[in-house]
Amino acid sequence: MAVPWSRSWRSSTRAAVLLQYCCISSRRAFTPAASAGRRASTSAATQVLFQQAHVHNFNKPVTLSRHRCKYLYSTPASCSLHSDAKLKDPFSLVQKDLQNIYDDIKQLLVSKAELKALCDYYFDGKGKAFRPMIVILMARACNVHSNKEGVLLPAQRSIAMISEMIHTASLVHDDVIDDSDKRRGKNTINNVWGERKAILAGDFILSAASMALARIGNTTVVSVLSQVIEDLVRGEFMQLGSKENENERFKHYLEKTFKKTASLIANSCKAVSILVNSDPEVHEIAYQYGRNVGIAFQLVDDILDFTSSAKCLGKPSAADLKLGLATGPVLFACQQFPELHAMIMRRFSSDGDVDRAWQYVLKSDGVEQTNYLAQHYCQEAIRQISRLRPSSERDALIRLTELVLRRDK
Repeated sequence: MAVPWSRSWRSSTRAAVLLQYCCISSRRAFTPAASAGRRASTSAATQVLFQQAHVHNFNKPVTLSRHRCKYLYSTPASCSLHSDAKLKDPFSLVQKDLQNIYDDIKQLLVSKAELKALCDYYFDGKGKAFRPMIVILMARACNVHSNKEGVLLPAQRSIAMISEMIHTASLVHDDVIDDSDKRRGKNTINNVWGERKAILAGDFILSAASMALARIGNTTVVSVLSQVIEDLVRGEFMQLGSKENENERFKHYLEKTFKKTASLIANSCKAVSILVNSDPEVHEIAYQYGRNVGIAFQLVDDILDFTSSAKCLGKPSAADLKLGLATGPVLFACQQFPELHAMIMRRFSSDGDVDRAWQYVLKSDGVEQTNYLAQHYCQEAIRQISRLRPSSERDALIRLTELVLRRDK
């Protein structure tokens, strides 16, 4: 399946780097020469039009192409999901599995009163449970694919819990680093209890997650999920810096996005597949689905920082700019407004930088371009998961890509 792109970028070199980075997961080749021939005549030196390809229209039945592989479910070259596939609600399919998941997590956080209050603060059942939902759906889809009748294993549910614990611990630490005072519509832990106690609470949640991971007793799973912790730390360090070179800057942004957001989803999906199937191809499908959905999720999150209100987000809008971060919409806008380059390098620290950058983004097509990039990652996620045997859970994972793109908070 060709890479879907529906708009142009101004720098052919940077675009080639970006597309090459995006195509790594599927091992597809991309050559600058292929796109160079499609340059717009009005701006041959600065603008490239990429090949047009089908981008899934979620208002129509899903039509997917398949790759033949002796290890995977064999179907005709293309197949259409049954007509009610688009009606599958991912949350309803896993509602029973998610029931009491936050209470079960709290049972793992055994400690004295004050520390327990800090650790329980975000496990109040009001979160989206996005990561546990994906992990459980992937577990059931892999179980069906492996002739396990879709029955969720206790260890797979534990991984779903662990993924939420690691995510929450990272939020606690992020809020300290960013000096944030709002999270999920309420005061942050560091704002209520102070930075020192917040750091300790995050550490304690991570330690409880590590203990739960060790109890699963699978060394491969332990290794896979341990990678998440490393990626989170490396991603945070990457976020503290930037790149002078424009091509390097976008690659840096996407790699940071993977490490801080997508690695947890990708490796958690891989971990639940390992528990029921020894085929590396299946592990890779699970990993690549999580990777692509995770990156798309963060790209949409970066869009919402410019398009959604603080009330919807549960945190202040333009938060990334105020933190000195140049996300997708800003990097794309920089193509049309080079004045942003200097602001990016000084991390929007001068008076008026945040407001000017905000206006440049809104005047540009940066939000639209970032949305197209998110669509690409969702399309790749669909291509990957469609290689598993058909099931309600697999269809729900496909449907989930639509929800990722359309979310408003």
